[in-house]
Amino acid sequence: MSTASPPATRERLDPAFVRLSLVMLTGTLAVVFDTTIVNIALDTLGRQLHVPVSTVQWITTGYLLALGMVVPTTNWLTGRFGGKNVWLAALTIFLAGSVGASLAPDAATLIAFRVVQGAGGGLMLTVMQTILVQATGGRSLGRATAIIGLPALLGPVLGPVLGGLIVQHLSWRWIFWINVPFCLAGLALAWRFMPAGERDREAPLDWIGLVLLCPGIAGIIFGLSRVGAGGGFGHADVLLPLIAGAALIAAFAVRALGTDTPLVDLRLLRSPSFSAANALMFLSGFVLYGAMLLIPLFYQQVGGRDAFTAGLLLAPQGIGVMLSRGLAGTLTDRVGARPVTAVGLVITALGTLPFAWAGPDTATWWLVAALVVRGVGLGAVTIPVISSAYEGLTRDEVPHASVITRTAQQVGGSFGTAVLAVVLDSALARHPGGPSDAAAAFEHTFWWSLAFTVLALVVSAWLPSRLTRRPTAAG
Repeated sequence: MSTASPPATRERLDPAFVRLSLVMLTGTLAVVFDTTIVNIALDTLGRQLHVPVSTVQWITTGYLLALGMVVPTTNWLTGRFGGKNVWLAALTIFLAGSVGASLAPDAATLIAFRVVQGAGGGLMLTVMQTILVQATGGRSLGRATAIIGLPALLGPVLGPVLGGLIVQHLSWRWIFWINVPFCLAGLALAWRFMPAGERDREAPLDWIGLVLLCPGIAGIIFGLSRVGAGGGFGHADVLLPLIAGAALIAAFAVRALGTDTPLVDLRLLRSPSFSAANALMFLSGFVLYGAMLLIPLFYQQVGGRDAFTAGLLLAPQGIGVMLSRGLAGTLTDRVGARPVTAVGLVITALGTLPFAWAGPDTATWWLVAALVVRGVGLGAVTIPVISSAYEGLTRDEVPHASVITRTAQQVGGSFGTAVLAVVLDSALARHPGGPSDAAAAFEHTFWWSLAFTVLALVVSAWLPSRLTRRPTAAG
């Protein structure tokens, strides 16, 4: 990793970078909306396909397992075949999975094509991050990250709204057909406008690392996905895959630190700012994804809203995200990641606090306003955290960093959702009455979410106080 260099100056984003971002975002929108839209439709899928909950959950679990397992391969794939070729292949795989899922005659076929979708989607998200960070050339990384991180924030907010509309007014098959125009447009634009990228036909593949890391990530994600069904972390079908996954990842770490050509270079974690950024991405599972589980359930179980209305009431958070992203990117380039992240986390906590005090009679406008504030905070947090993860990296280190950050986000999202789901279930068991008792259970769980936000605020102290210019990032 390079040493500190002069502070970043105000520079316009390269028009070529903006064009490349728009090209890649066109295809990526299908991926980021797909997961949350499907989650809204799981109940409908179970009823119309005549399968139990234990089978329906594999529509999501199979997707997440495939997504997690392919992420570690992206570093080698982009080096061996070039970023453009891998992107086109990944988008084609996701398109094939979407068409197959939309035509699936039964649950087993649908699950199989969801696995195909997950493989394509996992490649796309990581390759996009790598290509766009390399394209910045180490300049204006904060403002560039405002574009790179946009799908990750908009998906959980807008996906439930789209999913609710489709489930309420159309066949469930349109959940997957809606991906097709995004994929086709993305393929056409990428074929026309994406640069070919560099290729190393002799790039070695760490087969042992691949065998250790990919199943390890899958084991952890599978174990976490079983937390809700198992009623907590203390059951064999949760603990065994978690322990096995952790053991495989530990073995991979030992190997990666002892070889010159690891599948993923874990030596990047020696940097305090890189480690802090990934710790914050993991904690975002509690701050973002865990709360995204709680808020719709609060509207339904305490406020008495239906699923579609609960999803619609999440939209104000997306408005807040859009309001803060441009300013957060500019401030990150000017003053650094640490102060922007700290302020963003405080604002996020302030926007979450009203839900910890809310009850059945709380005015909807007050909670809507709180979600706008919360969105402003989340938008301000994500940009500097992702930017600082790439602080001081050379071009060759960027793909490794993308794998690590994507894995931290994926596992953190699963872990945060699982932990807060267990906390909520336990609290609801102690308050089995009506909406007022449910409000007490949600209050307890939202305080847990706020506690993890405070923990993230402490970790943010290890982020760099000012981003530096990285001419080596462009090669």
